[in-house]
Amino acid sequence: MGVAASARVVTAHQPTYLPWLGLFHKIALSDAFVIFDDVLYDDRDYVNRNRIRGPSGPLWLTVPVLTAPELKIADARIRPNMPWRRKHHQSILHAYRDAPHANRYLPFFAELYQRDWQRLAELDRVCLEFFMAELGIRLETLELSAMRLHNKKSDLVLEVCRRTGAELFIFGASGRDYADEEAFRRAGVAVEFQDYHHPEYDQGRPFLSHLSIVDLLFHCGPASREVLMANNISRAELVHKHFAGAPA
Repeated sequence: MGVAASARVVTAHQPTYLPWLGLFHKIALSDAFVIFDDVLYDDRDYVNRNRIRGPSGPLWLTVPVLTAPELKIADARIRPNMPWRRKHHQSILHAYRDAPHANRYLPFFAELYQRDWQRLAELDRVCLEFFMAELGIRLETLELSAMRLHNKKSDLVLEVCRRTGAELFIFGASGRDYADEEAFRRAGVAVEFQDYHHPEYDQGRPFLSHLSIVDLLFHCGPASREVLMANNISRAELVHKHFAGAPA
């Protein structure tokens, strides 16, 4: 078997609350996914928030977090005695109770919001694992905090590649801003920058893009993976792009 057939593809991302479609495309292309929980928490990111479709447009669902200087995502705790669980459950129920696949997914969210969550990363991972299972995505999932690495930015990603045996690493589009491509080439690791083309699907009204995977699942159910992968690079195309002609 040649390198082109067996190349090990790895990607990574910080924990995300109810992630968007593009994250799952990146994960679906990979053999291993590293959850970057050992980096600083930034409330401008999507670690504790995302959007669903509300009655009059995009609706933010935000988990309240106890912030502190130099707070790592793995250590971020959810602010106690706040009514966010009831609010999020009611928002999802009202938004999607008439959606085609409401009966498939509403029980998960009812149970999810009954739990008294304390750590944000745990909440995000439980959601991620449920969504991956529903999308039929099975791969090795690792946490950066367990690796005990001390590099930053591009050097950190490269060290993750070494630890996981990556031959190809998929960055998000913003990776172009900090990735040291030459260092990756010297290390024998190919680099791909994701260029995700967001699909349109039937939402029962004029389409809104870049919502949580929650919206896609409620509307498309078992077809969701096919929808999110449509018109985007496939695993076979990705590996061929970087390793075509590699020696057997």
